[in-house]
Amino acid sequence: MRDGMQVRANVLFVLRDRLGREVDRWSLHNTVKTAGKEGAADQILASPTLPKPGWIAIGTSTPGATLLGAEIHRHALTSKERSGAIVTMIADFAAGHGTGTITEAGLFDVVTDNTVNMWLSATFTAKEKTAEQSLQVTWTLTFSGV
Repeated sequence: MRDGMQVRANVLFVLRDRLGREVDRWSLHNTVKTAGKEGAADQILASPTLPKPGWIAIGTSTPGATLLGAEIHRHALTSKERSGAIVTMIADFAAGHGTGTITEAGLFDVVTDNTVNMWLSATFTAKEKTAEQSLQVTWTLTFSGV
């Protein structure tokens, strides 16, 4: 008999026009990176040595092992909360921020663009974010037994 823990991460994207009306919504299961696994485990220590995630970035390529392929904008989390074994992290990209044809996203523990550590990543079908549109990215991290 085995006992174990599983970490699942899912991400939801909501694109809105300048009046706040939803124009597109997509969600997917994504990849938990090595930094995410090590970072989550590190937080159990009395004095964690790794920073917590606080930024979501979007880009125009495909994520690598530690960075997005072509990051165009990184934004601080608007909120981060826990309910039971589920952590929800949200970033709001305002109009004019992160415009272009986006195909990737990542959750990071550093504010500086194109800098590691990427905890989670996602690749999706190309979506156009115009300068007038806003984008909300919601990452849900679920810890469960297997």
